[in-house]
Amino acid sequence: MTPIKSPLAPRADATTVLAHTDLHGRTAVVTGAASGLGVETVRALLSAGASVIMPVRDTVRGQQVADELARETGNAAVQVVPMDLSSLASVRQAAAAILAAAPRIHMLINNAGVMATPQGLTADGFETQFGTNHLGHFQLTRLLLPALLAAAPARVVSLSSSAHRLSDIRWDDPNFQTTPYDPWQAYGQSKTANALFAAELNRRYGPQGVTANAVHPGGIMTGLQKHMPEGEAQRRGWIDENGVPNPAFKTPAQGASTSVWAATAPELDGVGGLFLEDLQQSTPLDEANPSPLFGYKAHALDADSARRLWTLSEQMIEQTGQ
Repeated sequence: MTPIKSPLAPRADATTVLAHTDLHGRTAVVTGAASGLGVETVRALLSAGASVIMPVRDTVRGQQVADELARETGNAAVQVVPMDLSSLASVRQAAAAILAAAPRIHMLINNAGVMATPQGLTADGFETQFGTNHLGHFQLTRLLLPALLAAAPARVVSLSSSAHRLSDIRWDDPNFQTTPYDPWQAYGQSKTANALFAAELNRRYGPQGVTANAVHPGGIMTGLQKHMPEGEAQRRGWIDENGVPNPAFKTPAQGASTSVWAATAPELDGVGGLFLEDLQQSTPLDEANPSPLFGYKAHALDADSARRLWTLSEQMIEQTGQ
C-alpha cells in the first residue's frame, strides 16, 4: 500500500499547508498553544477561518498570544481556557469550560508537553512526563468525546516524537517507583504512550467518525528544551557553539505543519491509527540502518499494547477519584 502523503514539500510551513483550506464553521482545540509549535498551529488554523480554543497553563501568556494572533490573522474567534495537564482536576474543569463553549469540536490537537524534566510527580502522584504528556491528554480527550462525536467526522492529533524510540511502556513501573529515574527514558515512554493512545482511540471511535493519528513534528528548538542541563543540546548536536540550531531541524512553523495536515487533509478523511511525520505517513524503522529523524519503532503502534495502555490509564485515573 502506498503511504499517504501531502503534495507539499516536507518542510512546508503550517500556513502554507492550509493556504487553500476553508475552515470557517469548524472548531479546533489546541493544547500548549501559548508557545512554540502551538502558536504556529493556532496561527495556521485561524488564518484558514477556524474557531480555536486554547487550553493553557499560563493564561496571561496565552491571552497575549491569542490577541496577537487575532490581530495578525484578522480572525478574532480564539478563546483561552485555563488548564494544567499535570492536574486531573484542572483538566476536568477545563473540559467543562470547553464543552460549554463548543458543543461540537472538529479538531483536537494534543500538542502540549514537557521533556526531560527532573524527577517529580504530578498533582495526582504520577511521574511528571507520563502524567502530563499522556494521562492529562488521555483524560481531556475522553471528556471531550461528546463534542467530537457530535461534530463527526472529527479528528484527534496526538503529538508524539522520534523519542518514542527510547522506551516502550514500562508496564511494571511506569512511574519509576522502584527503578532509577532516567529523564529521557521517561520522556520516551510518554511519547510512546501518545502514539499508542491515538491508535486505540482510533480503533474505538474511528467507526463512529472520530479518527486519530500520532504525529512526530520533527526536530525543533522550542521551550521544550528548558529542562535540559546547560550544554546538553550542544553535546547532542542540536545546536552549535553559537546556539544556532542544527540545519536538519525545522522552524516552529515547519514543525506545526504535520499537525495541521493531520487535522485537515482530505487525503486523511476517515483514516486513522497512523504515525505521521514530514507531511506523510511514516514507515517502520529499519533497525539495521535507522534514520535519525524518520521512521517509527513497532512498539509505538502495537495494537495489543494500545489496548493494554488504555486499560491501565483508566485504572490509574480511577484510583485518583478524578
